[in-house]
Amino acid sequence: MQRYIIRRAAEAVLALLALSFIIFMMVRLTGDPALLMLPPDAGVEALEDLQHSMGLDKPVLVQYGYFLRDFSRGSFGESIRSKTPVSELLKDRLPNSLKLVGAAFVLVLLISVPLGVLSAVYKGTWIDTLCTGIAVLGQAIPVFWLGMIMIQVFTIQLGWLPSSGMGGLDHYIMPAFSLGFFTVAAITRLLRSSLLEALDSEFIKLARIKGLSEFKVVWKHALRNSLISVVTLGGIYIAILVTLGILVEVVFAWPGMGRLLFQGIVFRDFPVVQAVVLISAAIVIFSSLIVDIAYAYLDPRIRLS
Repeated sequence: MQRYIIRRAAEAVLALLALSFIIFMMVRLTGDPALLMLPPDAGVEALEDLQHSMGLDKPVLVQYGYFLRDFSRGSFGESIRSKTPVSELLKDRLPNSLKLVGAAFVLVLLISVPLGVLSAVYKGTWIDTLCTGIAVLGQAIPVFWLGMIMIQVFTIQLGWLPSSGMGGLDHYIMPAFSLGFFTVAAITRLLRSSLLEALDSEFIKLARIKGLSEFKVVWKHALRNSLISVVTLGGIYIAILVTLGILVEVVFAWPGMGRLLFQGIVFRDFPVVQAVVLISAAIVIFSSLIVDIAYAYLDPRIRLS
């Protein structure tokens, strides 16, 4: 198990390094960052001085080395737009994004597990049709469109829920649901197919022969084995939540990293853009690492292979 953890951790670090280089190069392909930071009437001498102070007159690999050094120290430069250290912006916004993703994740589990179980247990009935229909709908509706529809209905028409900002629990309902609905649909369909396979297995038939109640057969034995397939894709689901969170935060004006990234792109604030993208990538990569380790712990065949 220890060798498996070390190998997966090394792969995660290499993946993050490779991604950091791609982000570093893509940001610089958009133009000279020094030009963005200077007023339009700045002279050539001012441009060269700023390029020198930022290390932009050095070879690309040397600049990337400086970038990695600063990243390891938690220094991401200064925002071009607000003249505030990017680390301070991240310190304010990152907890808000994590709260939204956490709320969405809880909502995903509370909705998808019962739907998946009901769909499998009542296969071929109207309950199965309803649950499957919800799952198909969830994977078909764009997250930003769902958010705008919910604002139109529950804020403008009914006046029940706030449409923007971050405050009490009522501020979480629509953003968390919009963010989690796609993942609810994916887990519901996956859990349904896994549970149907488990319910048709020999050990479940044996449990029924022994006289166990249907509740114990489904919720204690079949569901436990079916959840392993959900855990295997846990990293993908986390990546989906983090990625879709950018759109949700823009729609609901949520003060998180997604909205910060959107503002950085609009105003060409390259220090903010590369910092947010890299931090988001690090969260996804190391969340996937934790999920892989947990799966290997649950299923020893993975780490042996």
